[in-house]
Amino acid sequence: MPKLTHFNAAGDAHMVDVGNKPSTTRTAVAEGYIVMQPETLRLILSGGHKKGDVLGIARIAGIMGAKRTADLIPLCHPIPITHVDLALEPEPEASRIRCQATVQTVGQTGVEMEALTAVQVALLTIYDMCKAVDRGMSIESVRLMEKVGGKSGHWRREFGAIRSST
Repeated sequence: MPKLTHFNAAGDAHMVDVGNKPSTTRTAVAEGYIVMQPETLRLILSGGHKKGDVLGIARIAGIMGAKRTADLIPLCHPIPITHVDLALEPEPEASRIRCQATVQTVGQTGVEMEALTAVQVALLTIYDMCKAVDRGMSIESVRLMEKVGGKSGHWRREFGAIRSST
């Protein structure tokens, strides 16, 4: 059975030593949704929100969140991110917005946490900008979809199942 890596032999929390790991290209993709009232989504899409371009601001916030992940997650390594792509796709039929973040680096540890943080921060920004008109919004199904690179190789979530290959 795999063991938790953020604990030493004495059971104390510690930052994993990645110093001897080779630098490789690493990519992670995460997604999540914010569900809202249909009127709230229409307001966002019409550009009628008095705070401005909700999706544009959320996109920038998500990118900033990816860059600041190590400041938020105590044992996460600060790493040089080489690329962040953040897509916000309205899904009017479900009265929600889908957020997908793709983060890349060349380094000794992966960017899964950065991709997950980017999604959360982008969705929280939408919530913050729209809470005055819809406090019942919910952030749902934030999850890692894929990661590539490193010792564990390629991992991808498929239709609710997980597949791993090296």
